[in-house]
Amino acid sequence: MSQTHYRTCNLCEAMCGLAIEHDGKEVISIKGDVDDEFSKGHICPKALALKDIYEDPNRLKKPVKRTENGWVEISWAAAIREVANGLADTRKTYGSDAVGVYSGNPNVHNSGALLSAPEFLKELRTKNRFSATSVDQLPHQFMAYLMYGHQLQIPIPDIDRTDLLIILGANPIISNGSLLSAPNIKKRLKNIQDGGGQIVNIDPRYTETSAKSDQHLFIRPGSDVFMLLSMLHILFEENLVKLGRFEKHLKGYEEIRQVANAYAPENTATITGIDSKVLIDLTRQFAYTEKAVLYGRMGVCTQEFGGMCMWLVNVINILTGHFDEPGGYMFTTPAIDLKPQISRGHVAKWKSRVRGLPEVGGELPSSVMAEEILTPGEGQIKAMVISAGNPVLSTPNGIQLEKAFESLDFMVSIDIYINETSKLANIILPTATGLETELYDIIFHTLAVRNTSKYSPALFSKSNGAKYDWEVFRALRVAYLKSMNKLSLAKRIKIGISHLFSPEKMLDILLKRGPYKNGLSIKKLKKNPHGIDLGALKSQMPESLYHKDKKIDLFPSEIKVDLHRVKQKLDSFQPDDFLLIGRRQLRTCNSWLHNSQRLLKNNSCHLFLHPKDAEKLGLNGNSTVKVSSKVGQVVVPFETTEEIMQGVVSLPHGWGHKGNIKLDIASTSPGTNINELTDDNFVDQLTGNAAINGVPVSLEAM
Repeated sequence: MSQTHYRTCNLCEAMCGLAIEHDGKEVISIKGDVDDEFSKGHICPKALALKDIYEDPNRLKKPVKRTENGWVEISWAAAIREVANGLADTRKTYGSDAVGVYSGNPNVHNSGALLSAPEFLKELRTKNRFSATSVDQLPHQFMAYLMYGHQLQIPIPDIDRTDLLIILGANPIISNGSLLSAPNIKKRLKNIQDGGGQIVNIDPRYTETSAKSDQHLFIRPGSDVFMLLSMLHILFEENLVKLGRFEKHLKGYEEIRQVANAYAPENTATITGIDSKVLIDLTRQFAYTEKAVLYGRMGVCTQEFGGMCMWLVNVINILTGHFDEPGGYMFTTPAIDLKPQISRGHVAKWKSRVRGLPEVGGELPSSVMAEEILTPGEGQIKAMVISAGNPVLSTPNGIQLEKAFESLDFMVSIDIYINETSKLANIILPTATGLETELYDIIFHTLAVRNTSKYSPALFSKSNGAKYDWEVFRALRVAYLKSMNKLSLAKRIKIGISHLFSPEKMLDILLKRGPYKNGLSIKKLKKNPHGIDLGALKSQMPESLYHKDKKIDLFPSEIKVDLHRVKQKLDSFQPDDFLLIGRRQLRTCNSWLHNSQRLLKNNSCHLFLHPKDAEKLGLNGNSTVKVSSKVGQVVVPFETTEEIMQGVVSLPHGWGHKGNIKLDIASTSPGTNINELTDDNFVDQLTGNAAINGVPVSLEAM
């Protein structure tokens, strides 16, 4: 007899509610939950992959060890012991920084991992920690820390109440919103227009979001900082600044006025490709519209001036009166608020050994990972812990990183597949996943367009002999301390007490500590399987500022230094032959989901380029093209389209499945790895974030 299970989809940031029909052992169907308080029945095609992942014969369920004769299954006790000994031996021989850690983004889609991994990783005491953050949203966190005093005090666009949305470097109709959890965003955008509002999309490519916008502006990749500085110039030149209630809560306002003087729109039009009059009109419209918001995301974060761009996005919203106001740039009030529970953040407490790039929030840029492994000397990484990540495909210069991982003395991968990264590990520890786990989206409730709360219990029991991620991390912690001879009686007692609290109990405690005094608890959420609506975003500044003086640092010292780099770029600008950008696809999520046949079948991994560029190169419709960068080259099929700016080419990211992997479906359509072209030395010098957009490349007909 069939039953219906309600849960949240954990495959992207949108948090869509699902109604899963099942018979207790198998999934019969997956549909949108029409009663879900947040998504109202919307789902995208990715949700169906939860069934495919659960049933995937390639999914590992027990630990495996790499041997000369291939992978062999071993017991959990043996696997945990070998990992603990491998890491401990490395640390005893070479020091704590000889162990490196990389955390992939599936960790933040999993409340068990999010709550349990930090305690294990802290015991490693290494400065060589990396994550997907530095090939993604790091500039958001960097600016949140500098300007508002906490790395998680990240404002998001209140799109449900705005009358003008300017989108810069984002394609939310495909991403479902990024650092903007907004299920059924297509309908939300249409609601803006139905209410008389407008949407403007600024991107090097005419995207799926552009097609639903009122205006599209092409912009040269990596030049967003100059457009934003010109918008700032226009605001001051035409007396459009409105400080309102924040006038007494800003530091650095007068200095910013002086900075803007050098960036008149007529001076930046050549480098951006945006006509000065068009930009002046847009800036005026933004300033005059009472409820408006400027939203910048992936395209402006992952470029050489990502930090500067996100600083300017914040500043422009603040100076036009669109900050912390309905319809503008606002902050959430999540039921579980991590900000009081974790560090506010820090910058440059230490730097990478080889290149000297600063840590941010306790992590070094992922772009330095390979050189920290390959460069001899004190502090050289000799062992790696990879948690739910595939950095060979998802970080710059993947070929070099693969060579680096091959050179390690020891590596463990916590993953459910043998993929391009985990294939290089000595031990793979798979965890129960997806429908076998409980879920509370701690991070994405913090970034949602509406305050809601929802808990999803596991649908199915974990497989016989399998372990949850939190069980794995807890076991590793104890075994590692034992191998290091650091498991004292006091430590045993402390750990034993902490292990009395399951993730569900920990979530319950965090809910009861939260800002809502209406008795929120796991028990209450279980009684409300469609979630609980907690209301629209509310103004909360300056009270919620984490700076002691309760002032916004409008012009941090780090920005003052980096402005010299921006000015130098403008003065020395010479157009490249071609600039490479990435792109997202609706049926993929980074390198995830390619082993689902229903999602793989409609995806292509072709290079997009403008017809006039193809004509100049002598390319015809049946040929391939060689794309070369400073670090590598690939040969790919291409498509011509007028929906991309001349001089710009685009490849989707997450592809390039090859080698001794065990992904049977993905291997039938491997695609091309864009990160064989991205340069690990091409980074945003301010934040250390990878510059995987705006990469100079050359093209050659094959």
